[in-house]
Amino acid sequence: MATIDGRPAQYGLTLKQLRELMELRGREGVNKLNGYGGVQEVCKKLYTSPSEGLSGSVADIQHRRDTFGSNMIPPKPPKTFLTLVWEALQDVTLIILEIAALVSLGLSFYHPADEDSEPGTEDDEAKYGWIEGLAILISVIVVVLVTAFNDYSKERQFRGLQNRIEGEHKFSVIRQGEVKQISVSDIVVGDICQIKYGDLLPADGILIQSNDLKVDESSLTGESDHVKKGESFDPMVLSGTHVMEGSGKMLVTAVGVNSQAGIIFTLLGAAVDQQEQEIKKMKKEAKKQRKKKSLSGDETGDITVNSHAVSKQQSVDGENHHTSKSETATSHAENKKEKSVLQAKLTKLAIQIGYAGSTIAVLTVIILVIQFCVTTFYVQNKVWKNTYAGDLVRHLIIGVTVLVVAVPEGLPLAVTLSLAYSVKKMMKDNNLVRHLDACETMGNATAICSDKTGTLTTNRMTVVNSYLCEKLSKSVPSFSEIPSHVGQLLMQAISINSAYTSRIMPSQDPTELPMQVGNKTECALLGFVVALGKSYQTVRDDNPEDTFTRVYTFNSVRKSMSTVIPRQGGGYRLFTKGASEIIMKKCAFIYGRDGNLEKFTRDMQERLVKNVIEPMACDGLRTISIAYRDFVPGKADINQVHIDNEPNWEDEENIVANLTCLGIVGIEDPVRPEVPDAIKKCQKAGITVRMVTGDNVNTARSIALKCGILKPNEDFLILEGKEFNRRIRDSHGEVQQHLLDKVWPKLRVLARSSPTDKYTLVKGIIDSKASANREVVAVTGDGTNDGPALKKADVGFAMGIAGTDVAKEASDIILTDDNFSSIVKAVMWGRNVYDSIAKFLQFQLTVNVVAVIVAFIGACAVQDSPLKAVQMLWVNLIMDTLASLALATEMPTPDLLLRKPYGRTKPLISRTMMKNILGQAIYQLAIIFMLLFVGDKMLDIPSGRGVAAAGGGPTQHFTIIFNTFVMMTLFNEFNARKIHGQRNVFQGIFTNPIFYSIWIGTCLSQVVIIQYGKMAFSTKALTVEQWMWCLFFGIGTLLWGQLVTTIPTRKIPKILSWGRGQPDDIGAINLGDEKFDPDSDKKPRAGQILWIRGLTRLQTQLRVIRAFRSTLEDLEERRSVHSLHSLHSMRSSRSHTGPRPLSDFTYIDEDPANKARNQQHQQSAITTANSANNEAGRGATSPLLLHVPGTGNHHHHLHHHHHHHHHQHHQHQQQQQNNGRQQQQQEDANNAVNSLRSSANNLVLPELPKFVHETCI
Repeated sequence: MATIDGRPAQYGLTLKQLRELMELRGREGVNKLNGYGGVQEVCKKLYTSPSEGLSGSVADIQHRRDTFGSNMIPPKPPKTFLTLVWEALQDVTLIILEIAALVSLGLSFYHPADEDSEPGTEDDEAKYGWIEGLAILISVIVVVLVTAFNDYSKERQFRGLQNRIEGEHKFSVIRQGEVKQISVSDIVVGDICQIKYGDLLPADGILIQSNDLKVDESSLTGESDHVKKGESFDPMVLSGTHVMEGSGKMLVTAVGVNSQAGIIFTLLGAAVDQQEQEIKKMKKEAKKQRKKKSLSGDETGDITVNSHAVSKQQSVDGENHHTSKSETATSHAENKKEKSVLQAKLTKLAIQIGYAGSTIAVLTVIILVIQFCVTTFYVQNKVWKNTYAGDLVRHLIIGVTVLVVAVPEGLPLAVTLSLAYSVKKMMKDNNLVRHLDACETMGNATAICSDKTGTLTTNRMTVVNSYLCEKLSKSVPSFSEIPSHVGQLLMQAISINSAYTSRIMPSQDPTELPMQVGNKTECALLGFVVALGKSYQTVRDDNPEDTFTRVYTFNSVRKSMSTVIPRQGGGYRLFTKGASEIIMKKCAFIYGRDGNLEKFTRDMQERLVKNVIEPMACDGLRTISIAYRDFVPGKADINQVHIDNEPNWEDEENIVANLTCLGIVGIEDPVRPEVPDAIKKCQKAGITVRMVTGDNVNTARSIALKCGILKPNEDFLILEGKEFNRRIRDSHGEVQQHLLDKVWPKLRVLARSSPTDKYTLVKGIIDSKASANREVVAVTGDGTNDGPALKKADVGFAMGIAGTDVAKEASDIILTDDNFSSIVKAVMWGRNVYDSIAKFLQFQLTVNVVAVIVAFIGACAVQDSPLKAVQMLWVNLIMDTLASLALATEMPTPDLLLRKPYGRTKPLISRTMMKNILGQAIYQLAIIFMLLFVGDKMLDIPSGRGVAAAGGGPTQHFTIIFNTFVMMTLFNEFNARKIHGQRNVFQGIFTNPIFYSIWIGTCLSQVVIIQYGKMAFSTKALTVEQWMWCLFFGIGTLLWGQLVTTIPTRKIPKILSWGRGQPDDIGAINLGDEKFDPDSDKKPRAGQILWIRGLTRLQTQLRVIRAFRSTLEDLEERRSVHSLHSLHSMRSSRSHTGPRPLSDFTYIDEDPANKARNQQHQQSAITTANSANNEAGRGATSPLLLHVPGTGNHHHHLHHHHHHHHHQHHQHQQQQQNNGRQQQQQEDANNAVNSLRSSANNLVLPELPKFVHETCI
């Protein structure tokens, strides 16, 4: 029989048996497990030990992987380079250019016989006619390759980042009897994992031992109640669920694709692929049908019928996954409240430019064609010859080229590049960005709500004061000074009543302090035991965890932790530790001088608070009280309780009462040295820092003063959670926005706050209309309960070291060093993104304006564009693609923190920038038209005007115009580096090697093109003197730039700034492929992170309309799917983000009155549903049902929201209300679709309706 590491290779349970076991819950699960002989027997069958774990040998681990699978869900393969090239080729303008170039190529080889012209010129033309066509094709290919390469590197970078995020996810397992942190993907079946509060479970397993364990299974079942788990009644724990309370040990039984989450994802992936096929088929059908029906005018009916067929088809399969898939993505889309402001503004801007460009392009073509026809047929009275077709094609090419130059496809590229570059660099600054647009939003942040512990402080806690037996010590006393029985009890209380995962490890470097592992407060207490000269480990060895009778784990409501152990000589002993003001109230006795037991009266309590606890807190110390209580079967002492049988441990109120206080310790958590400076920077940058902490008011005030959040003699509010709630709630206990608006502007410290208070505060600040601009709020969090606040905030920061998995999952950025000063760096990078885009805009728009006007006026005045198609494509390439690289990669400077946040309504192009753009455009146009009309006389060269029309080759005259234009553009790139009117445009140039290397590279290429481009680029080599002129005009832009800077910005009318107004008014138009990464939820790996892909290349307005129309079809096709689940979708639309539109899409009316009416309508439809939840800020979501075959009769829901605990009757009440709203909601959806349809059919080019479609279709 084959063996592995001396054990049989055949396991006692098969993969199939384990999978079936994990599909059961509760009683069924326990029975099935007992059928296998209980969890200990299962451990034996899997050759593992509950206490020692696996041996961890390579052969054993590999064999387990081969047998039971590895803990990975394989990602969807990335797009290949060729796919990306194909996608880049889909650009409408490029397609038109390609066709035109091919026609021009074809015509150049076509020689009709009926020509009777001079042979000389004809040969010349025929010889070189094909070059232009080929050159255009080649330049299109270059543009496509550069675009594809940028996309490719972006995708690779994101994958690398995703792998990094997943690699960071470590988990505690026991191997060879030692606790080790291993990467989640290394976990195998048979591993013994330690699970604790805040963990995101990496695999399915069976509990071996647990304390007070509660799990949030909403990600799999959609039930938002926390499920109690225990060995005797429900031992099954599943991957992807969150541990909300307690701790325990589990045996891993299923990993990767065999775990419950894995099974669902595999089904989802398959169903989605099938769905995509279905939809493609349906679209073809719908098109055919529409052609038939458009005659009878009955379009709508048929599409709905078609979609009914599909939805029936899906229901038959029993896998109505489309809804759940979009659900997954929607939940993510909802977290990121709206599309990033910058992208919304850019989209609008690009579309406006596109319109202007296409108008001019069409006019150019019309004028060229009319002029050609008039001169040829009317003035010269010639008859039509087939060669004239080539001339017409050439005119068309010029028009299309104008369009290519006008449409700023470099814009989205610049945003993506700038974000991608920032994200990469931010890693070095300890910011791990999970959602791209968080980076840009951070630049607009106006408020930061920060935790205290670990963010503002070092999170290295030490006991510095202690009060034992009426003796206050400012340093650690010696053990002999403490009465021996009190000392023994204290040592036991600290060692036993703490998570055994918390421990103090000796540091590798003897000069360094020992390492604190686990909960830092517990480590401080354990450190106190060590400082007393005792060993906590020996106490723990005498009392292993599996002997505990009951554990009441720490949570934000209890603010204490208690452990019950069997007492020597019978009975039980309860140890408790917690916040001193809470424990004090539960104490009835205290050890006084010399360890004598005394009654703990109210007076003593007040004295103790005044003389001991408050002074400690005012020094910024956290005070922790330690107490105990004995339950004895025999004769009870005064502080003991007599029991006949086992007490009812569920009755926590009476169990944890009448305690005996052992002592109070003051724990110091020093402020991080770099924090006061970071907070000062924030305040200078116009960002308000507020501290939200669970500690008491005095501790919080002391730390806030040390950090600089509070300044002496300033009139700011410091509130406790209770007082805060009293001020912001009305008589019914509802949070009222107007009351909140009175509190938050002055609030600086919120102490003794619960996670709900934090959420209420964040939501209140975001929803507030009290300030002129909407506040943009960043929040830091580390606990499981911070999830809702992190999701609600504009940017959520989770702690990389102390943070729980739940918090990381809800966040946008992970602070890998838990340090507040890293947030300041994030602000700097965010502002830098905004500035990089502004620099690029300033540069690009100048080129756009100049190139388009030159082509247009040239066409009118000279019957020929001074800049040829190939030349314009080259300019387009350098200005779009290369300049976006050069300008988007500037490093941030500390100066960025000296100005206030831009605010959401600030125009995209400020008056200073418009001044620079128009100033430079005037200079460049003046030079180019001067060269065009009088340059030949000035420079004493033959004129190039009209030469090309007469069939001549390239001239020096037009080459000089082209060269001067490029030189001016290149030197203007320096001017573009400064957007706030600074004088020194070269400042910091050597910090950016990308900039100067691209600049030098472009210059060299230009020299080659001019000197050797000949027919391909329509250039003729220039002399040194002519080059000097071109350079002189180029350098002139720098001098002119200084002149423009001198003009005071105040004199410029406000109307010239562009892109102002609320971003909500800017209908963020989604351009077809600018969605969430559609694959992102098909690759749910360990981290399950949905990557938002940056805007892909923005295309011409033709693309917008196509996206608009196809989105509409999608909505119609899916309408019936919604009707099946309208009730559920309504319930899931009520997420934490407050009232949401009832249908799957939002449309924004041009008319503000309509908009208000719609909002009111939606509001009223939702208010009632919300009123069921009286607990502020707690939403109960219950996502769409997903029937998964082969998972017993359980409904699995797929939903990625963070759920709050709520009560059954709320659900019941809500259910009734929702039933009443079902029809209403269906009608709403239908009306919305119809109004969308009509607006799509009445679509006129220049007035595009503002349209936002959910990012997850």
